[in-house]
Amino acid sequence: MQTTEGKWHTMRILPYRTLDNVIEGAVISFVDITETLQAREALRKANELLRLAVVVRDAHDAITVQDLAGRIRAWNPAAERIYGWTEAEALSMNIRERIPPELREDALARLRQLGQAEVLEPYRTRRLTKSGAQVDIWLTATALVNETGQMYAIATTERISESSRDRTAETRSEQQQ
Repeated sequence: MQTTEGKWHTMRILPYRTLDNVIEGAVISFVDITETLQAREALRKANELLRLAVVVRDAHDAITVQDLAGRIRAWNPAAERIYGWTEAEALSMNIRERIPPELREDALARLRQLGQAEVLEPYRTRRLTKSGAQVDIWLTATALVNETGQMYAIATTERISESSRDRTAETRSEQQQ
């Protein structure tokens, strides 16, 4: 049961027996289990985050998170493979540095759209790589919202399109020769 202050207790009702084994009442006990429940919930959330971290780490798509000022806050290994920047380099960058100049206005318009919905339908666009090349990608953007419903960051899933994948493979094989 929960108190009006938000604490949780277990309640046990047992018969009160005399030395002659005669029931003469009841014993009601309350044990505060608030900390146990909070620890269990924290463990559940930690396990969920661990599973999510494994999915993000092992994904073939670039998964990034940026704050509302455009600073990159998360960068998975696939993003490193696709774009060339290490995680440390990417975390010191702003998303604007990855968007070709001619597409920046469109990207800002889409961010305004995202403010009105929690997920944008995947759309085709381009991003810059560390070498300055442009890569065609399919991008899905999702608003990350806090408990009060306020958007605080944007998560993106970026899948390289087949035409860019072919050009990237050709460039790599030419560089190796």
